[in-house]
Amino acid sequence: MQRKIQSAPTLDYPESDGKPMAETDLHRDLMVDCIETLKEHFSAAPNVYVSGNLFVYYRDGVKMKMVAPDVFVVHGVSKKQRRFYVIEQERRAPAFVLEVGSLGTYRQDQGRKKAIYASLLGVQEYYLYIPYGVVEHPLIGYRLVGDTYEEIPFVDGRLKSAVLGLELGERPEGLRFYDARARRWLQPPSERALEAEARAVEAVNLAEDALGRAKDAEAQAQQEARARKDAEAQAQQEARARKDAEAQLEQALAELERLRAEIEG
Repeated sequence: MQRKIQSAPTLDYPESDGKPMAETDLHRDLMVDCIETLKEHFSAAPNVYVSGNLFVYYRDGVKMKMVAPDVFVVHGVSKKQRRFYVIEQERRAPAFVLEVGSLGTYRQDQGRKKAIYASLLGVQEYYLYIPYGVVEHPLIGYRLVGDTYEEIPFVDGRLKSAVLGLELGERPEGLRFYDARARRWLQPPSERALEAEARAVEAVNLAEDALGRAKDAEAQAQQEARARKDAEAQAQQEARARKDAEAQLEQALAELERLRAEIEG
């Protein structure tokens, strides 16, 4: 029986709008670093989904009713791979959203997106970070109280996220997450891999230096051993020469004694 070939299903929701992932290399790197850091941090939590730069549809079946947060975290859903996120299908909205903004997107991030996250999605915490030092206060955070956002105060230069159980703060490398319980800054996997690679290269260089010094010491020891052997051979040769000279002297003295005896006799 011939099997009927079915046509490929069409997607109900677009996966891309054709726009670039991020405005600059730094924006993209920060976005990826934050996503990967949070993914690793929540790797043991089965129902914490971390993603970013993914379309989040907040009206089922309405293609234009969507946003694309740079970084977001959802509690209570699986970690499966998704091409887009539909809130009415997942039945969970993001609890944490981070936008890596710029002067060009600041008005939209503080206006339209902020309103959508608060009133339509009910995002519990919304953070906005603007790199490059183009604004006086590059990091700001909001927590949802009722149906409006209230600004989160800084404590020790960081913003405490109740959703993540982490704190957000600015480091020389950019935006980073701080684990207050472990008392350490979380490093992105890529950054940690680079440091591990640098340590490995340094270890190889140190090993090569140690091997070089060991070879030099071995060569020096061999040279000294040869010198000692030559000195011993020279000493033995000199001892033999001295012994021969003593024998010759003894023989000469004996001959002299014999001649003296013949003369006196």
